Amino acid sequence: MDCERCQCQHEDKHSAILYTLLSQNLSHSPPHQRCLCHQRWTVCLRTPHITCQAASDVLVKTISFMKNLPSFHLLPRGDQLLLLDSCWVPLFLLGLVQETVTFEVMETPAPSMLEKILLDGQSKRQEPEWTQPMLAAVQWLQCSLNTFWSLDLSPKEYAYLKGAILFNPDVPGLTASLYIESLQREAERALQEVVRILHPEDQDRFALILLITSTLKSIPPALITDLFFRPIIGNADIVELIVDMLYEITSWQPAPSPHTAL
Repeated sequence: MDCERCQCQHEDKHSAILYTLLSQNLSHSPPHQRCLCHQRWTVCLRTPHITCQAASDVLVKTISFMKNLPSFHLLPRGDQLLLLDSCWVPLFLLGLVQETVTFEVMETPAPSMLEKILLDGQSKRQEPEWTQPMLAAVQWLQCSLNTFWSLDLSPKEYAYLKGAILFNPDVPGLTASLYIESLQREAERALQEVVRILHPEDQDRFALILLITSTLKSIPPALITDLFFRPIIGNADIVELIVDMLYEITSWQPAPSPHTAL
């Protein structure tokens, strides 16, 4: 998908460096097509039954990663929950990259005249209460993922980068922030060492990985939830479900909804 920005809207500008990095991997539109007002369209997954299942599998693996870290379980329960709430999105997105999960979107279909007639007068409670993602936001997400794919990270680079993302001492409310900071530094040092060994000729690779990682941290949780999980979980709180999975309170085996059975 095109990563161009619509010039007819007044938006906050992304970092020039990041935008250049993200944009260079995708082809640009001809000059006469640069006004992308259609970016304000709402979109949905083209193949939700496939993509939502793949996303669910990645989420399970993401939670398993946290479960298998002894240093994470040594933290106070409150700190674990704060870190989980803060980092599940970038960790999940990194999982999408590692598992090479691709997806396409299409404009949200408008109800047909027959559907409007048949549904007229029925309770609005039957309609989804969540909002559909905007095309511009999904394009930015895809640009971020494409840029990460271009890095072609090794399994060890993925592992240490996940640790650096998870142990974020800057999350407000942490009681063991100094210990968490030491864990993050340890993960970053290990990542830097692996990068030095695997790519001795690329002096900028470590800094580039951290820079592009910041784009994943900027993706709103609502976008990820609405795009990948609302068709399965409906109006349920995704963070509460993740907590249940982490502490094995329940076993999450979502049944396909009418939206994913198409």
